[in-house]
Amino acid sequence: MTSIILADDHPIVRQGLRATLQEDGYQIVGEAANGREAVQLVERFRPDMLIVDMEMPLLSGTEVARQVQHLVPHTRVIVLSIHADESYVLEALRGGALAYVLKDAATEMLQMALREVQAGRRFLSPPLNERAIAAYVAQTWASQDDVLETLTAREREILLLVAQRHTNHRIGEMLSISHRTVDTHRTNLMRKLDLHSQADLAEFVRTHRLLPGF
Repeated sequence: MTSIILADDHPIVRQGLRATLQEDGYQIVGEAANGREAVQLVERFRPDMLIVDMEMPLLSGTEVARQVQHLVPHTRVIVLSIHADESYVLEALRGGALAYVLKDAATEMLQMALREVQAGRRFLSPPLNERAIAAYVAQTWASQDDVLETLTAREREILLLVAQRHTNHRIGEMLSISHRTVDTHRTNLMRKLDLHSQADLAEFVRTHRLLPGF
């Protein structure tokens, strides 16, 4: 069962989300009323997903996403927002969110976002469009071409194996190193390349043609 933490400073919003998601078979393992609490709960419960409001007390949704991707990289972040402006979308994507869902969208949009994020893909609810993602990706790739050269040989190995969806434990077995060492290398390479999820890593490998036939 997919585990989720909800973060919104309005209890009535959290209650509505909880009821909808539990009805759809998701497990709500925690709720947060501010950004700092959201990060702490993610560290504690290490959920599959975090659904966080863009405008949270203490830490913004974007900063929450950024910290979560550093502390618990496997937790995928969906940002909820009242803002349809492209600048907000780009801010959320740069922070590490995989989906950006408008608060006035139908419930079906959140359900679609959950399915896409579970599959490792990004999602923007209408009327947002792919231009925001295209601008983000183009901007990111341009700065990463030079940074790629700073990766060590081991980091390059791990980059390719992570892109192929191997777990840290499996990579450790393949390279005869501990899974903790794998996690350290993985964190370092993601920081160097300014990537925030496994989907980003896979897209980076595809774009730079680092694996034949990938």
